[in-house]
Amino acid sequence: MKKGGRMEEKKQGISEDWLSLWLGLFIFVISLFAFAGQDLLGWGISTKTWTDVSKATSATTKSYVMVKGEITKIDGQKVTLKKADGKEETITVKDTTALKVGDTYEAGISGFTSLLLTYLFMLVVMLVGAAALRVNIGKFIIGFTIVFWVSYACWLIGNYAYIAATDAKKAGVPWSLKLTGESGFIVALIAGLAVGNFFPKLSAYLKDVIRPELYIKTAIVLMGALLGVKAAESFGLATAVMFRGLCAIVEAYLIYWALVYFVARKYFKFSREWAAPLASGISICGVSAAIATGGAIRARPIVPVMVSSLVVIFAVIELIVLPFMAQTFLWKEPLVAGAWMGLAVKTDGAAVASGAVTDALVRAKALTMEGVNYKEGWLTMTATTVKLFIDIFIGVWAFILAYIWCAKIECKPGEKVGAGEIWNRFPKFVIGYVITFILLLLVCLPATRTVLPVEKEIGPLKEEVAKSEKQIPTTTDPVALAALTEQINAAKDKIKGLEGQIKEPKATLANAKVATDGSNSFRVMFFLLTFFTIGVVSNFKKLWEEGIGKLAAVYILCLFGFIIWIGLVISWIFFHGVKPPIVTG
Repeated sequence: MKKGGRMEEKKQGISEDWLSLWLGLFIFVISLFAFAGQDLLGWGISTKTWTDVSKATSATTKSYVMVKGEITKIDGQKVTLKKADGKEETITVKDTTALKVGDTYEAGISGFTSLLLTYLFMLVVMLVGAAALRVNIGKFIIGFTIVFWVSYACWLIGNYAYIAATDAKKAGVPWSLKLTGESGFIVALIAGLAVGNFFPKLSAYLKDVIRPELYIKTAIVLMGALLGVKAAESFGLATAVMFRGLCAIVEAYLIYWALVYFVARKYFKFSREWAAPLASGISICGVSAAIATGGAIRARPIVPVMVSSLVVIFAVIELIVLPFMAQTFLWKEPLVAGAWMGLAVKTDGAAVASGAVTDALVRAKALTMEGVNYKEGWLTMTATTVKLFIDIFIGVWAFILAYIWCAKIECKPGEKVGAGEIWNRFPKFVIGYVITFILLLLVCLPATRTVLPVEKEIGPLKEEVAKSEKQIPTTTDPVALAALTEQINAAKDKIKGLEGQIKEPKATLANAKVATDGSNSFRVMFFLLTFFTIGVVSNFKKLWEEGIGKLAAVYILCLFGFIIWIGLVISWIFFHGVKPPIVTG
């Protein structure tokens, strides 16, 4: 039986698990050319919150973004442009010898060109995958084209300012649903559900392209690099916040997972196949954890797919509700509010967005009620740091579950589990996630540790210079003016010397940002394809037969019955009394 299964697997080509690993690593390796000064993925699509759709899209990195305007000033390599809207922008141009004031300068690629290049690149990459999977190439090209463009249209709709803007005034609209750009995932899920349930012939035609697990696993490999850079940055943020965040997620996760698993098994009679991915989806970071767990225990593909759809829907609900609860009840404990968002909201984007909304709401109330002006960003940073540690836990938990399922749950009496069986069961894409994470962490951590202490020293010096320069116009005594000028020049010289010390590590961090910005553009696209294709395979009739109603009931009971509140209690235990810095002056 096993032999026949292996022969069948060989006949069908590479597994999606291995394919996602190689596809993710391929894109990751291309992004690493940024460290050699070659931004090979910066042309990937970036989508902003928009009111004018013509301004919604652009290339991801500055080296490719379209810049056009009349040259008004040239100072060395600094060129100032007056753009069509009348605003000025200063850019750096390597060679300015052929430029002169009054000329029209144009560089970069348009948003549509970026989108087209993204489509073509992903089509070529996925065609290699299609060949490895041994599917019909012609049908795959047509199917992938349909899936890509419909999915991206959903992402564009989800980024409309009235839907996505977390700050309506800043976005130039009178109101907004404040759902962030992640609402595009919901739109894609709905569009996929429409195709899967009302257009069965189209759904059948797209069969070879509808591979949500392949897309999400590839995205998770790429996500490791982004988390590696963020983890390196977090080592130099607030040590107390980092340590408390780590303690909080370990305690919360061990409680969360066990309780959800128990409730699903004991009271709703779900099998282990359903209970484990559901517990991971609610406990860790939603979609990625559900997929990793499903792979570790060899659950049927429909299991993590159904859990993932619930995760996204309820994350949006949390994003709408929890920040306002935090503003009402936690404005005197701002970092408790920030940590709560990281522990309670189950997708990365929604967790960070809820942290940002909570940051604004809580700071505004503290200023109104007590006149305390907290520095911006600390609540967001706390939410992000807590969420980051939760995400890192995915690889560890996938290994633990793979071992437990082999050694304890599916092991026959008297049978010993060998390392080979654990290896066969372990989700291979997690290896890619670990590789990309560790590599970027090792590259960025030494640079961060060098840069941050020096930047802390530079900050007060810059404040001193700014304060002294404000005194110059009102200083009439020549001796005092000379002393003030000398003081400013000495501080500037010291700043210049300090900046020289960290020039190379700062360049390393800048290159890491370029690399991860480029690969992250494709991570987002793979996530987007995931949610559209999840919708397509989610036939309502079949979902109901599989028990999605009961699954949703478990999710609602666990999330609103105890997960949110346990997260609040743990946030209070670890962050009670910890305050952000206060803006002075």
